[in-house]
Amino acid sequence: MKRKVWTVTPFFIVYAVGILAMAGFSYRWNMYVFTIEMLIAVLSIFIVIIGVIRFQYHIQSTLRQSIEKIGSDKFDYLENFNIPVAITGEKDDIIWSNRCFSTVLCGGKECSGDLVNRYIPNTTPQHIIESNGADVVYGEKRYTVVGYKLHEKSSVFYFIDDTYYKDTTDEYMNSRPVIATVEFDNVEEFEKDDDRQQAYVMVNVENVIQKWAMKFNGLYKKLYNGKYMIIFEERVLDALTEDDFNVLKEVKQIPLENVLCSPTISIGIGRCAETFKQCELWSRNALDMSLGRGGDQVTIKTKDQYRFYGGVSQGFEKIDKVRTRVIASSLVQHIRASDHILIMGHHNSDIDCIGTGIGLWSSISKDMKKSAKVVVRKDKTVAESLIRFMEEIAGEDMFIEPSEALDMITEKTLLIVVDTHSPNFLEDPLVYEKASRIVVIDHHRMMVNHISNAIVFFHEPSASSASEMTTELIQYMGDKNLTPYEAAALLAGITLDTKNFVLRTGVRTFEAAAYLRQRGADTVEVKRLFSNSLDNYKAKFRLVSGAEIFNNCALACSEDEDDGDEDIIVTAAQAADDLLSISNVTASFVMYKKGDSIRISARSLGDVNVQLVMEKMGGGGHHSMAGAQLNGVTMEQARAMLIDIIESNEIKSDGFLENDEDEEEEKTFSQTERKRLTSG
Repeated sequence: MKRKVWTVTPFFIVYAVGILAMAGFSYRWNMYVFTIEMLIAVLSIFIVIIGVIRFQYHIQSTLRQSIEKIGSDKFDYLENFNIPVAITGEKDDIIWSNRCFSTVLCGGKECSGDLVNRYIPNTTPQHIIESNGADVVYGEKRYTVVGYKLHEKSSVFYFIDDTYYKDTTDEYMNSRPVIATVEFDNVEEFEKDDDRQQAYVMVNVENVIQKWAMKFNGLYKKLYNGKYMIIFEERVLDALTEDDFNVLKEVKQIPLENVLCSPTISIGIGRCAETFKQCELWSRNALDMSLGRGGDQVTIKTKDQYRFYGGVSQGFEKIDKVRTRVIASSLVQHIRASDHILIMGHHNSDIDCIGTGIGLWSSISKDMKKSAKVVVRKDKTVAESLIRFMEEIAGEDMFIEPSEALDMITEKTLLIVVDTHSPNFLEDPLVYEKASRIVVIDHHRMMVNHISNAIVFFHEPSASSASEMTTELIQYMGDKNLTPYEAAALLAGITLDTKNFVLRTGVRTFEAAAYLRQRGADTVEVKRLFSNSLDNYKAKFRLVSGAEIFNNCALACSEDEDDGDEDIIVTAAQAADDLLSISNVTASFVMYKKGDSIRISARSLGDVNVQLVMEKMGGGGHHSMAGAQLNGVTMEQARAMLIDIIESNEIKSDGFLENDEDEEEEKTFSQTERKRLTSG
């Protein structure tokens, strides 16, 4: 678009000619009309002449000042310069351009008066000057445009044609390797079948993976034991994500007969690495993250972040007692090499967390004769009944506060972290930071920010609870002195996380429960640990009765703006469990205020992955049990956020699909550490 004078001049000329013609016609009929039309025509011509004169003066004065600034000899040099150059006025209009600019960018046409913005789409002259240059695409050419101010009224812009180099750079980046490591998650399940069925499954899974690799021009290579490697180019990554990694669904849809489960695969992708070796390492790290989050999903790892796709299926139970025995043997060696053993879980510890600690404490202190303590904040736990049960009825002195634990830590102290694997959720981060030797025992789906310096990392996302994992471990570590009270504590932990053996229960879960019952665990005592007061029951009833249904998800909010109930955490979790008993409800969410934060307790029967839902709100947890804590928002705002997620297209019949667009979205609330809320 040209300056205003050049835009309106043609219209004034046409208008003046038209008025003159009309005046000639009116001369015969009406002198009064003729006079008016002649005056208008003369005025139009006068305006055009004045405008042209003023614009020419503007060009001459601005150009003269620019020549003085650049120098007449250099200005003459710019005229014959083989790089397009343009000088603009104070309104960003082109007042001068060299021969190359007119030929290359203007097609040989006159460009004086054009706004320079026409030749620098998607940017502005001001941005180019302030940022010392900008990339511009004009026509079929790509330029780096550099500009600077000559004085207050003019600027000069150089258009450097670097199309070849930019195209070469793009081709290099697009051809960088993207390495995908694929693993057949539940291959062990099909190894139990007859050889014909197993061969059929393996061949079909491999065919699906091969076709997927061929579709995106990938290099396919079979590794070993249900593992495969595919090398793609960076250019196909957008197509892979737009396809939503449909290969996951294609594998699950392989037709099978007389099989209780469908085959699934997990994929880890490494990209943007400096070397092939580093890219392959990132790919394996991403695969570990996929498996740690339950499998049947894709994880893409770059230098600074992970992105997740899929993850709507529940994890498959893997019966691998050999691995448990190896972990137990390694743990025993580290315990014997330590002077003190501290057992610590997550903040707001629950019965599973404390029960796990009690089981480990029994094996370490009684069978291995080592000093051990369970670190817990007694004033900030929802497992008060279990702690009181062990202190008063069992008469055991095993619990200490974090402040006491800090004084005990030495270089040989071993810290066993249970029921969490993230440093952000620990009972006391200072204890973790001071301890130099760390062991992790957890069953939650893997999070990006996890403890990475553990000497033993026992992580089983398919396990029902940390108590189940501990029950298996102590059978190899030493269980001769396990009392009925301690067995009851472990059984209570399993009962809590399985919702009375309803959710996430497998063969190993019932084997562990049977073992604990054999060791004297009293189911009546376990039931008493979950008893509630009348006030808690009424509070739970108020939450359930006020629930609303959105897209087959029940949502309840605490009516009190600031609930003073100290047991609200347990009450909310119990209300979330009860809401699942309503017909056609696939997931439940209970929101309540605790202090200055809004907390959410989320539950599902397995059809919806509530972990992915809570991760979008800054929390986390497990496939069917998760939570979040939001700071700096009101109950109404938090409720609106959750409803938006529930009613979005991300919820489908098979669960929530995570698109992981968080890094592009501005969040209106602060993402704080996740609170894994518990039930009783």
